[in-house]
Amino acid sequence: MATAILNATIAGFNSTTTYTTVFEEISKYNVQLNYFERLWAAWYLWMQNDTLATGIMSFVMHEVIYFGRSLPWIIIDAIPYFNRYKLQNQKVPSWREQWECAALVLLSHCTVELPQIWLFHPIAVYFGLEYGVPFPPAWKIAMHIAIFFVLEDAWHYWFHRALHYGPLYRTIHKLHHTYSAPFGLVAEYASPIEVMLLAFGTIGSPIVWVSITGDLHMITMYLWIVFRLFQAIDAHSGYDFPWSLHHFLPIWAGAEHHDVHHEKFIGNYASSFRWWDYFMDTEAGAEASKRRRDKKLAQIRAKKAQ
Repeated sequence: MATAILNATIAGFNSTTTYTTVFEEISKYNVQLNYFERLWAAWYLWMQNDTLATGIMSFVMHEVIYFGRSLPWIIIDAIPYFNRYKLQNQKVPSWREQWECAALVLLSHCTVELPQIWLFHPIAVYFGLEYGVPFPPAWKIAMHIAIFFVLEDAWHYWFHRALHYGPLYRTIHKLHHTYSAPFGLVAEYASPIEVMLLAFGTIGSPIVWVSITGDLHMITMYLWIVFRLFQAIDAHSGYDFPWSLHHFLPIWAGAEHHDVHHEKFIGNYASSFRWWDYFMDTEAGAEASKRRRDKKLAQIRAKKAQ
């Protein structure tokens, strides 16, 4: 960890030094760092292997966030009261379906995603990703995350749409559409090829960004991944509440947008926003169908009037 202000704390550390001891030393000599920055710095110094430190932290973070965020939706599915908010309320997933989905997702995480996570640190650092302390200011973190949402949404739209092309759908994407009424755990229920292809939008966009700008921190990358996981899991939740984000931010996609995609198996290809589907005329659902029908009738009337 190439941070000059921490060099003095390394002396005297050995294989028997505990993480708590390292954290206390960091706190003693680097009072200018906030609590989370000291936790971060102590982790890397205690591990003494940056690739291993990032790999463990990344995998644990991904599993905790993914299954932790899915848990509330599992509980909600088990409470009849919330059925009034379920978009396809005649299709509530069984415990067996939830379990089988979770098992396959966990297997995919351990066999497909873990090797990629292990390679993430050296690749990211090669392209210029920072991981030292202090962290960047909040405004910069927020700006980068907003940019990544836009970039990932574009990538997801076009490649997701391509995956609905006949041969690609049958050989790659069909697994993800096992459940026509999605639930939270389904977000990463997909073939290894799809996982790697669509994950490039999430991981690759920031890497491309830092390779061009030279300005990105690991903590921003982690926060972006957390928000993206929340978005993906919530979009597959199958619930639309009065307080759901798209009611206040009309360009946001959310569960109401993506649930129709799973129900109809076509249209609504974007992940976070609605603009690609709107401008490319790939919106799904009754309202979109009515708009297209009205537009076609208007064209027919105009042609007859000529």
